[in-house]
Amino acid sequence: MPNQELVVLGQGDDAAEACCPGLLTAPLDEGQAVELAKVFKALGDPVRLRLLSMIASRSGGEVCVCDLTPAFELSQPTISHHLKLLRQAGLIDCERRGTWVHYWLVPETTDRLAGILTRPAGEPPSGRTAPAAGAAPALQEDAAHA
Repeated sequence: MPNQELVVLGQGDDAAEACCPGLLTAPLDEGQAVELAKVFKALGDPVRLRLLSMIASRSGGEVCVCDLTPAFELSQPTISHHLKLLRQAGLIDCERRGTWVHYWLVPETTDRLAGILTRPAGEPPSGRTAPAAGAAPALQEDAAHA
């Protein structure tokens, strides 16, 4: 597998600050929303989320695909497809070593996501609380108006 250059969210062309400001500091423009949606779409699948977690939490910082596949009741091509989508989103990178491919987290992307979702320092909380776990938003609103 040849090394491919990945476009990591928020990197290049001094885009680290311009790409995606925190959601609470400025609205995203259309281009920023499209790029960010690709990353969230990659994270929106339970298998891909588990794969990312397995890779990110691995001691030594990388993991062989041979160690990932047995954790799932999915075929090797399906696992490879999910890994490809994570790579295309810039969340992981890889290198072929002989027969096996080794994967590692791209921390710049996850750090950028964390920055986008973090409330600016020093900003007081809104006073609102998070919805109760498992409650549907529409039901919560109905209960609040009752």
